[in-house]
Amino acid sequence: MGIKQGFLVELDHETNNTRRVLERVTDEHLNYKPHEKSMTLGNLLGHVVELHNWVADGLPQDEFNLATDYKPFKPTSVAEIKDALESGYTKNKETVENMSEEEWMKTWTLKAGDHVISQVPKIGAFRFIVYNHLIHHRGQLNVYLRLLDIPVPGIYGPSADEKM
Repeated sequence: MGIKQGFLVELDHETNNTRRVLERVTDEHLNYKPHEKSMTLGNLLGHVVELHNWVADGLPQDEFNLATDYKPFKPTSVAEIKDALESGYTKNKETVENMSEEEWMKTWTLKAGDHVISQVPKIGAFRFIVYNHLIHHRGQLNVYLRLLDIPVPGIYGPSADEKM
C-alpha cells in the first residue's frame, strides 16, 4: 500500500467520525459556549471542517500563509457545515488521489505573514498540522456535546453513551 492509499483510508475514517458528531447537533446548539474563552460550538465545528478541507485547500500548495490564504469558516447552520464537509471530502479525495509519492515528500511551509511556523514534508503536514489538529478540536466538540447532555458518539470505540 502506498502513501495515498493509506491516507485515503484515513480520510474516509476521519470524515465519517466528524459526520457522526455532526449528526448529533442542531442549529439551536451553534451559539453554545462552555466558557467565555471558548469558541462557540458552531465556530468550533466550522474549524474542524475547514481543517478537513485543508487537505485540498492547503496541501497542494508549497506554502500556506495564514495571513493571506486562511479565511475562517463561520457557519450559520448545521446544513451549511454538513455541505462544506461533503463538498470538501470530494475535493480532498481527488487531491490525495492525484498527489504523487514524490509530492508527499516535498517541503510544505506554514506561515503567518513573514513568520515561518513550520516547514515539514507534506506527509507530515497531513498528519500533524491537519489531522492531529482536527482530531484535537473534534475532541473538544465531544466535550461540548457532553456538557449539553447530547449523547457522544464513539469515535475510536464505543462511548459511554453507546455501551449497553
